[in-house]
Amino acid sequence: MKKLLGALEMGGTKMVCAIGYADGTVAERARFDTADPVTTLAACASWFAEREIAALGVGAFGPTVVDPASPRYGCMLKTPKPNWSDFDILGTLHEQLDVPMGYDTDVNVACLGEATFGCARGLQDVVYLTIGTGVGAGVLSSGSLIHGAMHPEAGHIPLVRDAADPLPAGESACPFHPNCFEGLVCGPSLWKRWGDPVAAGVAHDPAKVQLIGGYLGQALMTIILCYMPRKIIVGGGVGDHLPILPAARKTLEKLLNGYLVFPEMNDLDSYIVGNSLDGDQGILGCFEMARRVGGFGPRR
Repeated sequence: MKKLLGALEMGGTKMVCAIGYADGTVAERARFDTADPVTTLAACASWFAEREIAALGVGAFGPTVVDPASPRYGCMLKTPKPNWSDFDILGTLHEQLDVPMGYDTDVNVACLGEATFGCARGLQDVVYLTIGTGVGAGVLSSGSLIHGAMHPEAGHIPLVRDAADPLPAGESACPFHPNCFEGLVCGPSLWKRWGDPVAAGVAHDPAKVQLIGGYLGQALMTIILCYMPRKIIVGGGVGDHLPILPAARKTLEKLLNGYLVFPEMNDLDSYIVGNSLDGDQGILGCFEMARRVGGFGPRR
C-alpha cells in the first residue's frame, strides 16, 4: 500500500498544505492564511492529522535553521514577520503530529522538486532561483541540498549598478544592501522604480526588461562560478512573469567572455530555464523530503 505523504509549503502570506504520494501525485490540497504562528500551525497540523499522513515535508520561508544537528533545528530566525522570530516551527508541529518530518527552506524544497520531478530530473547539481518579493536560491550539489553554516543567501550577492537604472544611488529594495541582487531585481524594486509593474508595462518595455535581465545575468555569473550547476531554474513572481531570461543569458555570455568551457555553456537556452512544474515544485519537493525522512524506499 502506498504511503500518504504530507507537504507544507510555508509562505509569508499563505500556507499551502497538500497530501499525495512519492510518485508526485497530489491527492488534495488546502490553503491557510499566514497569521500568528500558533494559530496558523495548529490549523495546518489539524488538517494533516485528519488525513493520517505517514510523514511530512516542510518548506519554510526564512531565514531559518536547517541544520539537523543544531539544537534550534526547525526554528525561525529574526524575521520582519510579526511574532515569527525565534519560533520553533518543527517542535510545534511535532507536538501535534507524531510522524517523521523533514524541514528545509522553501527555495531548497523547490530545487528538490525540480530535480526529482521536473526539468532537472536526474541531475545532481542544480540551482533554483526564486525572484519575487525577495530573492532566494536553493542549491543541490552532488545530490544533497547545501546548508553549511546556514542556507545559501545568494539573493544578497553584490552587483554592479547599471548607469541607466532610475533608482537613485544608494537606494534599493533591500534595507541592508544598496546594490545586492535582491535589492535591484525583486518585485518591490520594480515598484520603487516604476510603480505598478503591470500598469507601467514593464514586461513590454525592452529597456526595462534589459535592466532587470542584465542584473540577473550578473548574478548568474557569480552563481555558476561558485556552484557549477548542471542546470539553473528561475521562478517566482518576477521570474515567471517578466521575460528576463533572454537578456540574462546574453549578459552572462558577455561577462564570461568565453572563460568557461563545458557542454551546458553551448546551449544557454536549455541551461538557464524557467520552472517546469506549474508552481508545484515546492509541494513536490516536500513530498520527496517526506519520502526520504520516512524511509519509505524508492519512488514508485
